[in-house]
Amino acid sequence: MRVGIVGGGITGLTVTHALRAQDVTVNTFEAAGRPGGVIRSETVDGMCLEYGPQRIRATPAVRTLIDELGLADTVQEGDPDAPLYVYADGALRTVPRSVKAFLRTDLLSWRAKLRLLREPFVPSGPTDGSAKEYFEAKFGAEAYDRLLGPLFGGIYASDPARMPARHSLQRIISLEHEHGSLLRVALDRLGSNNATPPPITFDGGLETLPTALYNRHAAHVELNTPVLGVTPTATGAWELETSWGSTVVDHVVLTTPATETAELLGELIEAPLERLTYNSLAIVHLETAARLAGFGYQTARSSPLHTRGVTWNTGLFDRDGLVTAFLGGMDEPDVLEWTDARLGSVAATEFETVTGHDANVLAVTRLADRIPAYDESWNVLPFLSLPDGISLATNYTGRLGVPSRIREAIRIAETLAD
Repeated sequence: MRVGIVGGGITGLTVTHALRAQDVTVNTFEAAGRPGGVIRSETVDGMCLEYGPQRIRATPAVRTLIDELGLADTVQEGDPDAPLYVYADGALRTVPRSVKAFLRTDLLSWRAKLRLLREPFVPSGPTDGSAKEYFEAKFGAEAYDRLLGPLFGGIYASDPARMPARHSLQRIISLEHEHGSLLRVALDRLGSNNATPPPITFDGGLETLPTALYNRHAAHVELNTPVLGVTPTATGAWELETSWGSTVVDHVVLTTPATETAELLGELIEAPLERLTYNSLAIVHLETAARLAGFGYQTARSSPLHTRGVTWNTGLFDRDGLVTAFLGGMDEPDVLEWTDARLGSVAATEFETVTGHDANVLAVTRLADRIPAYDESWNVLPFLSLPDGISLATNYTGRLGVPSRIREAIRIAETLAD
């Protein structure tokens, strides 16, 4: 079997790696001149800046991949129990991750805590509305605004009020139906012996991981080679057309964004994937003399700040003085049109408002249309049916996050190898 992989981000490179381990012939094509997709690291003024994900969780699949690539000695591991905060009503308030912390936190009022504890006796949340409506029905309006909204919406840079529950909360809804209570599930996990995987990065930044994958399989990966077309052949195979020629494969794995997938497959699929919308973020790297401990903070849904969240790189890894602010998303897409000076000024000013510490701007970058919004446009996905010989390994048909992308890539590779 010969497999063609379109896209050399972390998903496509992991599929390549896993298939090569099974001695499957692979041709991987990446349009850009560097591998890794949204994972990009750069050293600026002695600081290791991440222009995409800031950290990953060291799940078993991630650990295995690191060991296979010989990267264990370059891993920096953070404290999985480090505090996470939400900025609400003018102060940083601790997100509770234990029963004792829940009782102590000032993030929620006692009225909101009692309302949340009623969840096992509250009817199932409405699945035909938004994620906001589901959370408010199950846990109350205050818990949504100050806890669930910031944390859940922050993952997708989306407004949960515009995210249909049936698409964005599939796993949560299934857990509620299976166990009868989400609070019971949370308490069971808190009482289990399964430790939360720690956050990690690498000495040279997260790009170390896709770079190592590329270096291991460079003979099978073509950079600067966009795929222009995917066409079925008379023999049941698939022809991948590139700018320098074509390659015939038995199976195609597409890891491309929805718009590119729609362009490549054309009339081979009925679902209009080009309608899927993505969120954009402005990322501002700041340097501060503050001594910060923890993951960082998200801002409450009712907060007037432009900054949606700040990662304290300095509080987790060997990134002394570095913090990373995120602005924009579904709530404020026009921030991408702001000048670098304005973005930097807003991020630094709001960081001082929240923490009381000064910060200098190191760099400003933008991620345009890269994060699946999981909004109403996801209504097209139930109409998606793929031809035999085509697989999708994407963050719009699967889950977000590097560990999830790695896990799905390995699963697809194992299925193809079998």
